[in-house]
Parts: sequence; C-alpha cells; structure tokens
Amino acid sequence: MQKSNITIPKHINDFLDWIDVEKGLSTKTQENYRRFLEKFLVWLKNNNLSNLLPHQLTADHIWDYRVFLSRHSPTRKNEPLKRTTQNYYLIALRAFLGYFVAKDILSMPPDKITLSRPDKEKTVKFLSIEQLNKLFSAPDTSTIQGIRDKAILEVFFSTGMRISELTSLNLEQIKISPGMSDLELGIVGKGGRARTVYFSKNAIEWLEKYISARALDEDKEKALFINYSGKKDASRRLTPRAIEKNMKKYIISAGLPITTTPHVLRHSFATDLLTQGVDLRIVQEFLGHKNILATQIYTHVTNKRLRDIHRQFHGGKES
Repeated sequence: MQKSNITIPKHINDFLDWIDVEKGLSTKTQENYRRFLEKFLVWLKNNNLSNLLPHQLTADHIWDYRVFLSRHSPTRKNEPLKRTTQNYYLIALRAFLGYFVAKDILSMPPDKITLSRPDKEKTVKFLSIEQLNKLFSAPDTSTIQGIRDKAILEVFFSTGMRISELTSLNLEQIKISPGMSDLELGIVGKGGRARTVYFSKNAIEWLEKYISARALDEDKEKALFINYSGKKDASRRLTPRAIEKNMKKYIISAGLPITTTPHVLRHSFATDLLTQGVDLRIVQEFLGHKNILATQIYTHVTNKRLRDIHRQFHGGKES
C-alpha cells in the first residue's frame, strides 16, 4: 500500500470511472454513488477537511460524519434521515474506500465502516387482488392516455419489472400478433443482469390495444410508452416520475393507500407468485435479484403458507 498525495475529493471522479469500467455498475447506481458522496464532500468542506489525504482519514472522522448524518434534516418537516437512508451514504463511502484498496492506496479499511441497524424490520407493501382490480379499473380507456396507463399497470403486475426497466422499453421490442396469448422478452435490469420477463394474457391484450391506438396516430417515437403532453420537439419517452404521478391519480380515485407506488406492484407480483406456491428461488429469477437475501423480504408470505400447510397436515387428530 502506498500513500497518495492527492486529496480525497480529487479521487471521486477516478472512483466513479472505476465503478463504471471495472465494476460494471449501472448508470443509475453511479449517479446515486456520486450524489451520496457529494454529501461527504460537503461535510469535509464544512469541517475544513477538504485537503485530507486518504491515509489521514480516521475512525474519528467517520464517527463525526455519522453523527452529522443522524442529525441532518434534509426535508421541510425538519425530520432526520432514516437509518436506512443513512446506510446508503455509508455504503457509498465504503465502496469509495474499497476503490483505494483496489488501487493499492493506503487508507482506512472499508470494513471499518459498519451500517446502522434499521429503525424497524422492513415490511413489504403489496395489494390484494381486490385492490389490484380497483386500480386496474381506474384509467379511462376511452382515451389513448388511459389505454396506455392500463397497459402499464398490467405490464407492471404481469412482469414484476422495475419502473426504470419499463420506461426503457422500445416499441420495436414488442411483437404482438392477433390472438397471441404468450409473450416473453429479454431485458437487462439492475446491475446489468439479463433476465426474461413474461407477459400475461391481459397485459398482451392491453399492449395490443395501445400499440394499435399509436399506429392510428402515426407517431415516430422509439419508446414504447410515450407522453401526450409537453413540448413536441422534446423526447416523448415517459419518465419514471411521470408514471408515478399518473399512478398516484389512479390510486386516489381507487381509494387505495397513498403509499402505493409502482414498486408496490412489483411486490404484489412477487407476493402473488409465492401465494400460489412458487419457490422463492424461482421468484428470485423473475425479479432479477442477484442475491436470494433480497428476495427473502417476502418471507412473510412463505411463513404464512408454511403455517397453513402445517395446520392442514400436522394439526393433530382428536382422540
């Protein structure tokens, strides 16, 4: 290990290049790491530590930064960062220290940064079939916007896609012929991991209606899901924020919990599969999770199912 004469802030761009080229992290992850590390740079500057060298970083510095994160209030409500959010900043910093190790630069070991214990055990929000039916009935399908939104909701629940995966779809990827009941598509998801997603009969039906409606408009847009408002010379690809905004409108009209988001449909997709008896490993493949631990947040479903099976087959007999 060698000492570096370059200050910590000046290593950031090289770190971002490293996670791109050598680690192969997605653009979204790179943006998040940049954003999280900018907070650390601000803290260094506010404490007159901008000239700190990698080997000068100590456990005391990290502790003071963690205290700052725990007391930092970024919202108008003056609420502190949740422990889960604090961990995102610490994970980015730990990855940054990992870069120093990879480049043989003397610094504090990454494993010296421990994560905070979450405020409470993470629970998964999902919708019941009755709630899903209410949500799917909310769009006004007499308009092309309503047909589009109905198709989006069906695709979310049918495939378990992340919102970024759905918005990146292009029209040419969807090949539907009359009477088709099966459709599968290869996509590249989070972390550059490829997987196959499968569309239900309902999703295929509404995609076909949406694509047919678009054909009548004769638009030349590459994106599958496009915006019907805004500047005509701008990109019409529907953004994640636009989908969230539209979905919030339908959530309110359907009388569903305001905390329902597109990601809740992904949770609902996984929960539905597990309720039907699909193995957790298979659900992991459907969701594109790298690690089974990420899929185990759905154990609330499998645990209930195990209890029901135990009660059914091992409930004991009356003597």
